[in-house]
Amino acid sequence: MPATHLIDRGVIRVSGEDASDFLQNLVTNDLGTVTQDQAGYGALLTPQGKIICDFLIVAVPEGEGGGFLLDTPLLQTAALMKRLKLYKLRAKVALDDLTEATAVIASTDGSQLPEDAGLVYADPRLPELGQRAMTDRHGAADLATAPAQAWHARRIALGIPDGGRDFAYGDAFPHEALLDQLGGVSFRKGCYIGQEIVSRMQHRGTARTRVVPIVFEGGIAAEAGAEAMAGGKPLGKVGSGVDGRALALLRLDRVADAMAAGEPLLGGGMPFTLAKPGFIHFPFPGEAGFGAAA
Repeated sequence: MPATHLIDRGVIRVSGEDASDFLQNLVTNDLGTVTQDQAGYGALLTPQGKIICDFLIVAVPEGEGGGFLLDTPLLQTAALMKRLKLYKLRAKVALDDLTEATAVIASTDGSQLPEDAGLVYADPRLPELGQRAMTDRHGAADLATAPAQAWHARRIALGIPDGGRDFAYGDAFPHEALLDQLGGVSFRKGCYIGQEIVSRMQHRGTARTRVVPIVFEGGIAAEAGAEAMAGGKPLGKVGSGVDGRALALLRLDRVADAMAAGEPLLGGGMPFTLAKPGFIHFPFPGEAGFGAAA
């Protein structure tokens, strides 16, 4: 059971009788789909539709106090708590930052974690990501023996973006970070913060910039932050990478133009190609149907 302690994750608890309605009115996904057996994935946005923080949402059993635990990026925990408190108003909700006492454990090979690992839940974004668990921080070392790089290598190989590495919080729209492809946005629920912008991008097909997996020739990925170029024109930036694979935030319309002109795609000066994973359903450059919907 290879697993790692994700030291770059925090945990926030949202409890109280209004917890479900409170989150439902704020976040991008539908809290109605989050149950004891199914975690959720979503985000809190600015009114302009930019991602403040994305997170996994885990239902807490009623016998353990009920409510929800948010598996969040550590560096965004304070910003998320601040926004949640701002929106709390008179809602009967308690907000607690449990990060100091709680560790997030993740399988590094897609396998199941032991039932006694803590609060165990399947990563809702993609079945191949396997299970995660929230557990007491003091016992995390006994469960997690694999390096964190093993988790990121698997994530990158599967094409799953990571906030702060592959897109910038406060600057990226949900479509750009693939939340629409990974079950992180509900287009059927009622209003939430930033919903109008997200719905417009969905229905007008105006998401031209996307995080997509890429493969470098030679088996060595460019450094994170390297410029992606073609024909001397910018395409975007390379994000996290390992073993010749990486994720990159690219303007796909510019990629399509470069491919049509026969210009090589370069990241940090090294040639790369796009590698479309099975969970992405929008057309890539060079595929039938590519255009405004990309």
